[in-house]
Amino acid sequence: MEPSKRLYRSRTDRVIAGVCGGIARYFNIDPTLVRLLFVLGLFLNGGTFWAYIIMMIVIPEEPVA
Repeated sequence: MEPSKRLYRSRTDRVIAGVCGGIARYFNIDPTLVRLLFVLGLFLNGGTFWAYIIMMIVIPEEPVA
């Protein structure tokens, strides 16, 4: 049985709080793409700013290996 996949804020791939790095690792995509989508969303409707802040508080940090 495969271990369950968990969403964590990244400790190593972070610019501000590791949210985009954690999302990229969870979906197995490039973190730069996630960051660009957040910035694009910030300019289009501004809701991603609050979404990032909420995720920064709610998503736990990656455990130390």
